[in-house]
Amino acid sequence: MAQVNMPNPIPLLMVAVILLVSMSQMVAASDSFMDPQGPIAAIQKTHLLRATAVIMVAVIPVLILVPLIAFRYRRRRNSHAAYRPDWDFSAKLEFLMWGVPVVIVALLSFYLWKATHRLDPYASTFGEDPALRVQVVGLDWKWLFIYPDLGIASVGEFGIPTKRQVAVTLTTDTVMQSFMIPALAGQIYAMPGMTTQLHLVADAPQVMQGENTQYNGRGFTKQKFRTVAMHNDEFEAWAQKVRDNGIQLNPATYQTLAMRTDRDEVQAALGTDKMPKDALYFTMEQDLFQTILHRYHNGKALPVDQQPGTASFGQEGQQ
Repeated sequence: MAQVNMPNPIPLLMVAVILLVSMSQMVAASDSFMDPQGPIAAIQKTHLLRATAVIMVAVIPVLILVPLIAFRYRRRRNSHAAYRPDWDFSAKLEFLMWGVPVVIVALLSFYLWKATHRLDPYASTFGEDPALRVQVVGLDWKWLFIYPDLGIASVGEFGIPTKRQVAVTLTTDTVMQSFMIPALAGQIYAMPGMTTQLHLVADAPQVMQGENTQYNGRGFTKQKFRTVAMHNDEFEAWAQKVRDNGIQLNPATYQTLAMRTDRDEVQAALGTDKMPKDALYFTMEQDLFQTILHRYHNGKALPVDQQPGTASFGQEGQQ
């Protein structure tokens, strides 16, 4: 009888080590909830690690026992393994194979239930100071951040104070989009004519990346923004800089913003020497967010000339 040779485990171990090192480098080099910059992302990381540890209770024994069983009961001469052709049931094995998964599912369900309520995006449970209100509008292909209490707005740069809760209200003036700042909070969808909410807190000064994770056309890869968490006095200085260097956000300016242009194209159209090369600053007086929201609620379909992205509303930027 032919003897089955077991594979050399050393190359497999080397591959596993290389993969782990590569994953750690990817996490360290990216804006991820695995490197949390706020309490919400920290809870998400803890939940992932806890769920992974619980699942490993079932996975690791399988990874170990399958090759051991195959090796012990392989076909060979003078085998010491018991040969039981009539065996078909073991109460102990059945209890183990079904009992462990049941316990794992129960534990994961309990942790998921707790995490779901703890991380409710509508819940303002992080921080005691009054929240900074920010209204976010998704456009093609950029995010507009409106600070209604400060009279300013920005595109490409989302400034927030540290140790203070930020209450975000979101909508879009185009197709559905998904707002996400991985190092601070999970993604949440926004749709035209509707609002949703998200609360987030930054622990310390840091620059993080935010993005749209819902594919929406050629400018999708550029629909990212810089989230800048700063101390309160620095945030006030930043708001004043936006106020001093911004241009007026009026209907004409907004129509330019709403065109199907990526961040580079809109920067070329509206940017000035006083603004960063990758951000736009605005001052405003009217309640633009409510204007954008309410025009979807007049009981009639929007005319073509009022639909962002159409030829009548604004020509798409040159590719």
